Order: sequence, then structure tokens, then C-alpha cells
Amino acid sequence: MIEIKNVKKSFGEKMVLQDVSFTMEAGKTNLIIGTSGSGKTVLMKIMIGLFSPDAGEVLYEGKDITRMDAKQLKEIRRSVGMLFQGSALFDSKNVEENVMFPLDMFTNDSEADKLKRVNEVLERVNLKDVNRKFPSEISGGMKKRVALARAVVLNPKYLFCDEPNSGLDPQTSLVIDKLIKELTTEYNITTVVNTHDMNTVMEYGDHIVYMYQGRKQWEGTNKDIIFSKDEKLNAFIFASEFLEKAKEMTMMEMEKK
Repeated sequence: MIEIKNVKKSFGEKMVLQDVSFTMEAGKTNLIIGTSGSGKTVLMKIMIGLFSPDAGEVLYEGKDITRMDAKQLKEIRRSVGMLFQGSALFDSKNVEENVMFPLDMFTNDSEADKLKRVNEVLERVNLKDVNRKFPSEISGGMKKRVALARAVVLNPKYLFCDEPNSGLDPQTSLVIDKLIKELTTEYNITTVVNTHDMNTVMEYGDHIVYMYQGRKQWEGTNKDIIFSKDEKLNAFIFASEFLEKAKEMTMMEMEKK
């Protein structure tokens, strides 16, 4: 469980986050949604310790990471998996080496044990016989699955996903969403996802925080969101659904040609 308590953050005179509080629960897919500039990316960076808040607390199982020294923070980060927006694979490393990277950094396991674990997670994300391929030799969807395998190779307690469907077609997006949800449930992970994708929100939003101009505007589940009377949230959902449908229709027309 991760608790955010009264977090505030400014850059110069610009207030980015204003007194934000919520709880992200284990075993659930926790989503942070909102338009560009709503503060959700800064919020995620504070949650993983890349930014320090001006005020407030970020509690991992009751322990405030904003007051930790470098050694304590490193221990927390060992229990965190991160799926970056652009996958962030090392171009000079093959798939096996990319997934093994966290094991090399944080464990003293034997090469045989590390390889066994790498193969386990690659199989779990439905990737076989790609160990020796380089990122340039695989598709965007496969890159995302490799990045997801790397994110969970250390059996993390916490998984952060920044726009996991960015740049993917609708069908591949569904595959990634399903994998994230399955891994969250299987390993009882506290998963936090930044997303604009309304399919993700409606299908996998166990817990949703809607950010608006640096504040938590709304909080609930994907079932609650259907009956929400929050005008700002409803405007965001309608615009997002419209854009997603327009994008899908455009891709279908391009495929016909």
C-alpha cells in the first residue's frame, strides 16, 4: 500500500500539486488520469522518489520515503518495478541482457539463477526464443512486453507504469493492459498506472484518481465513473472517448487502403 498525504509541489512560482492525498492499494490496478499539465507525471515521479515534494508524505507500508537517506531509498527502489512510456530498453543489449539488468544491479544471484528467472518472466509475458534479439529487431508491442518482464523480474511489491499503451495499436494495448492486470493480481502488487487510455480506465480501473490542475478532482472505481456527476471528469471522459474512437476509425481506414 502507498499513501500520499497532503503532497504539494511547485516549480518556481508555478504550483504543480496542491494538497494531494489518496491511497493506492495492493493487488489492485490504481490509475492516475488527467489531461496534460494536470500534475500526474510529477506526482508519479514524487511517488518513486525522483522528485521531492515541498510538503507532505509518501508512505510505503507506513514508511515515509521523503525522509529516507540514499541507502534506505535504494532498498525501497529494489522493491519497485518501472514500465517506462517508451519502454526504455538498452539498444546495445539484447532482450536477455535487458531483462537481466535489474538482477545484475540488485542481486548476487548466480548466472544460472538469473537466467532461469529471466526465462520465467519472458515466458510469463508470452515471449519465447527472443533472448538473443535486440530491441531494433522486435516490434513495439514486443518491446513493451520485454520492458514489462524487466519491471517484474525482481518480484516487486510496487509496479509503476507510465502511459503503457503509448504508441501501440488498440489490439496490442489490450494485451499489455491484460498482462499488467494479471501480474498485479497474481503477485499482489501495488500497481500505479498513468494513462490517457479510456479502454484501460473502463476495463481495469480498480481504483482511479482523476487529477485536474494539480488537485485530486475525483476518486473512485471504473464502475463509479459511469455514474459520476463531476462535470470536469465527465468532460475529460467524453473527450478521451471521442479521440480514441476517432483514432481507431482512422487506423481502420488506413488498413483498408
